[in-house]
Amino acid sequence: MQKGQVRKAISGFYYVYVDGQTYQTRGRGNFRVKNMAPLIGDFVDFESDNLTEGVLLDIYPRKNELVRPTVANVDCGVIVMSAIEPDFSSYLVDRFLVYLEANNISPIIYVTKIDLLDETAKADMLEYKTYYESIGYKMILSDYPAGASSLEALVTNIGKGMAVFMGQSGAGKSTLLNQLMPELDLQTGEISTSLGRGRHTTRHVELHPVGDALIADTPGFSTIDLIDIEAVDLPSFFPDFEALRDQCRFGGCMHINEPNCRVKEAVASGEVAPYRYEHYLQFHEEIVGRKPMYIKKNKR
Repeated sequence: MQKGQVRKAISGFYYVYVDGQTYQTRGRGNFRVKNMAPLIGDFVDFESDNLTEGVLLDIYPRKNELVRPTVANVDCGVIVMSAIEPDFSSYLVDRFLVYLEANNISPIIYVTKIDLLDETAKADMLEYKTYYESIGYKMILSDYPAGASSLEALVTNIGKGMAVFMGQSGAGKSTLLNQLMPELDLQTGEISTSLGRGRHTTRHVELHPVGDALIADTPGFSTIDLIDIEAVDLPSFFPDFEALRDQCRFGGCMHINEPNCRVKEAVASGEVAPYRYEHYLQFHEEIVGRKPMYIKKNKR
């Protein structure tokens, strides 16, 4: 028996990597009985006498799992945003950041099309970079024309982890993946001028080594919902709020209506970016306003 990682799955076959070799395997029947299915990124036990006839035996507990792309044990989420065409959206950045924090995934913000900005807009983008990096996030601005140094910075910051790409439609996720992995030749989505966003260009998921990193070869998703996040947990997904939590008058402060709230004081003074607090209120309203989901029980 060996332990490896599933890096590709096609037509019921799971391709498991271990010690420089890739084994073609099938899942055991009891996976279906248990309503389990191996995911890309899973660590598994398997047995095989050769490279083409292996059997998966067990799946190790997952650190996390995502639906789009369908992968498990993700270490890093690269949020790809456009500086312009479409315009940079701090709202979308914060929405992705909350999603990644909730799934125990380290974010990297990568901004494309910096070369299209005028000097005033570049200064504004640098302010975003300064703030996000002050609260612990890495934000990389693309360079032009080759993008070599920003790509190198991206791979370096992913490190030895497994990364997925997500972010704004039309921001160039597929283009960025093609730059990192030219052999993919992913189809890039054209910008829809009527909708202001790009077409989705998806394919089956596979993990590819890039430097010391593993990168999922799909552009991922451009929108996310917060369906699995509870309102009481939301403040903990804002590190700039968490740093001040113990200075609030009340334990468990939600930073909305409570008196002597240190976070609200910091927003008023500019210590916490007002747009971050505005997005927090929007997310909170969305979460508390969603309809509860009921599970219909079978009649006996």
